[in-house]
Amino acid sequence: MQKNACRQRIRLWAGYLSIAGFLLAPNSVSADASVEAFYAGPGQQMRFIVRTSPGGEYDLATRILARHMGKYIPGNPSLAAVNMPGGGGISAANYVGLVAPRDGTVLSIIGQGLFADQALGLSPGLKVDLRDLSWIANFAPSNPILVVWHTSATKSLKDAMHRETVLGATGAGSVSVHFPTLYNNVLGTKFKLITGYPGGQEINLAMERGEIEGRASNTYAGYMASNPTFIPQKIVIPLIQIGLRKEVGLLDTPLLLDQPVKPEDKPIVDFMSKSAGLGRPLATTPGVPPERLAALRTALTATFKDPTFIVEAERQGLSIEVQPWQIIDGIIRDMVEVPQATKDKVKLFTTPGPNERK
Repeated sequence: MQKNACRQRIRLWAGYLSIAGFLLAPNSVSADASVEAFYAGPGQQMRFIVRTSPGGEYDLATRILARHMGKYIPGNPSLAAVNMPGGGGISAANYVGLVAPRDGTVLSIIGQGLFADQALGLSPGLKVDLRDLSWIANFAPSNPILVVWHTSATKSLKDAMHRETVLGATGAGSVSVHFPTLYNNVLGTKFKLITGYPGGQEINLAMERGEIEGRASNTYAGYMASNPTFIPQKIVIPLIQIGLRKEVGLLDTPLLLDQPVKPEDKPIVDFMSKSAGLGRPLATTPGVPPERLAALRTALTATFKDPTFIVEAERQGLSIEVQPWQIIDGIIRDMVEVPQATKDKVKLFTTPGPNERK
């Protein structure tokens, strides 16, 4: 049943993407010829920048896309995954937006936490304006969840309000810092963050070793893809999820939107819940020639229709629910245009340190 639902989502959004690609495509005959000549050039190889270290959902999803997408790009270039961890995805985003060649040869799945980061000005290290990136599509929207290892004395959200629970996180620009800090401020939890882990696999290992009690943030789809036994076998215990609706597989896990909060805190909860719904937005650099950008969007549409890709994605437990690029663009602009008073409060409530409520 889960596989059938996955296929239905793929077909639905692939149809929307096909329409968008048709409307955006320039003269197909001349454009296809020039695009094919570019991508078929001698030694031409595309790079797929991964914001994390090897392992985990971002890495797994990138490598599956890299194996299949090239055959649908005119000229059939090869795609190589290149891991570029650092700053909760900031290093990869800055590279794609400011350093990489602007020719359609570099792709990356941008960390979802960076959108709120830019809107709020949380990390000085984030130099790229995400509105400038060339968006291809948004796929695999899945709620970020906070979990603890099964040996932790914290077993529920209520427990987390009464005892300090030590969590592993990546960098300052990541949702693994933003979300638990928000929970501390609006729900009264007592999460303590240990930051600086390169990626999720290192955090998982630290949990297993007992160095930390839990992982501050990873998506439900991410666990089901890279560690499919963790949740069903209760190796980790989800304490809270954030998004616009509960995950079907986590109906007993509290949703932030459903928690009682002060009326003045509701806009902050709404803002961050929308941010969490961004999923895994796929982008290339600014300034890519329109015909190449259209070809990349069309290639992604074709990839998600590919039976071989679908089978591999299902086998790996990847959530493949795709949204057109216009949705990403709209969400970014909506978040940037939120009233400054709300931004200031969200920033205060997602920044660790003395500003946290006690």
